[in-house]
Amino acid sequence: MNRGSRCLVLLAALAAAATLTSGATTASAEPDPTPAPASYDVAADLANMRAAYGRIIGPGGQLQNPAYLPALVRESTLVGVSQLMQQLATPDRLALTPAMVVPGWNVGNPLRATWEGSRGRSQQVAFTNRFGALLRGTVYAPLPGATDPYTGAALRAPYPGVVITPGSVGGSQGMYEWLAQDLAERGYLVLLYDVQGQGTSETLPHDGDPVFPFCNPFGAIEGDPALGTEQMTPCPGVPFQQLSNFTTGTVDALDFFVSRPSAPYANPAAGTTEVDGFNPWWREWDRSPIRNPRTPGRTTRLAIVGHSMGGAAVSYVQGYDERVATVVALDKLWSEGPAPFGQRPVRPVVPSLGIQAEYGFTPSPWHLSAGSSLVPALSPQGPDPRREKATGFDRWSARGLETMVVVPRASTHLEFADVPLVLPASRYGQALSSVYTQAWLGHYLKGDTGAGALLAPRFRYLEPVGRGRWAPVRLVRDELLSERYCSAYRLRVNGAIRADGDINGVGC
Repeated sequence: MNRGSRCLVLLAALAAAATLTSGATTASAEPDPTPAPASYDVAADLANMRAAYGRIIGPGGQLQNPAYLPALVRESTLVGVSQLMQQLATPDRLALTPAMVVPGWNVGNPLRATWEGSRGRSQQVAFTNRFGALLRGTVYAPLPGATDPYTGAALRAPYPGVVITPGSVGGSQGMYEWLAQDLAERGYLVLLYDVQGQGTSETLPHDGDPVFPFCNPFGAIEGDPALGTEQMTPCPGVPFQQLSNFTTGTVDALDFFVSRPSAPYANPAAGTTEVDGFNPWWREWDRSPIRNPRTPGRTTRLAIVGHSMGGAAVSYVQGYDERVATVVALDKLWSEGPAPFGQRPVRPVVPSLGIQAEYGFTPSPWHLSAGSSLVPALSPQGPDPRREKATGFDRWSARGLETMVVVPRASTHLEFADVPLVLPASRYGQALSSVYTQAWLGHYLKGDTGAGALLAPRFRYLEPVGRGRWAPVRLVRDELLSERYCSAYRLRVNGAIRADGDINGVGC
């Protein structure tokens, strides 16, 4: 066994010990007790855990690309200085977050630094949420006169809209630029923002009370658990690590996205009449109604995408915000809120895609595959192939809704957040997630009725390799889907339902 394998075994053992001693419980629906048919293969288990570090150590990964480290140093410095200057300009709107103090936290993929002006365009925006906290974001769009880099088709405004909500534990905009940029250059108008208390957004609310300028610590707790918006304290948005920050953030970001220049987004904070910024590219958003919508009444060409707690948030919001036509949830699509933040059950309403991971924040051994990927637990029988279908796909299917679950092989919870060097992710899980998101939104926002891209066995993806170059990558679906957990779909294609409960033959 080489040094790398020994390190992986040690990491796995530490993860197992931490999980067992913490008394972790299942965060999703209980798995079926039927034992998994597969037998344990220690070499395959170690190889899978090693592959979960592919973004760092794999071919063309962060440590294998000589352009990566110089770009990281350069961009980390630029991003850090820019954020500091932005904070100094608004000293009464403090962002007390890791993104503001940890070098490189918010830089994303530094090889994407040349995207702006060459493959698309972006503009920073800011708006206050319903609690008066200043949220910062960025809108992305195609370049004028651009063509689709995959098909060569001309891209002309107006474009369908997408709002992206980041993950928790300090998730911030830079980590999700990869998806916002990929979508913008395919012909979408995208808003990516930081929720209250994360990234460069303000930490504290402002309720306008002259005695308690930020919030009344003795006031009533706000929110509705049926909407996933119930607050944890009388100080709205504090602490930041709560589901309601992400549900209210998603809805407030949607409000901002649809705000037009002639009627600026109004700050709904109690007791104020302040007006805020508006979507500067509102006129480039396609406001024509969707013909023959999948969900009656959901005719707006607008999708929401979220990761982690953001994924739970968009799972909730699609149930009650009638502007939402479809959803992409990145680890995971939920039928109930994740413990301990779950409130009331989710109400499935619109077509929804869940792209979900094998592992949580770190790879864990085969025998710790019970529970959910986020809260693993002991499983002598090994992985239950149906685990990832059970979080949301099964309930969407039972309601007769179109849905899909995709589980990339050796994937971790960090596949979907671009973090430099230190956090595990597979080599091509992010690329696979991007092509499926592009295909899903094309099907439901642009009317690509054939769904060929969603059902294709092979994909082409363009990834940045440095020095302003993007190189094509060939992705073979069956090689990149999990061999442990089933991927599945239930889709309406050309008027007929097509379904496969086990795309890769895992054993569901």
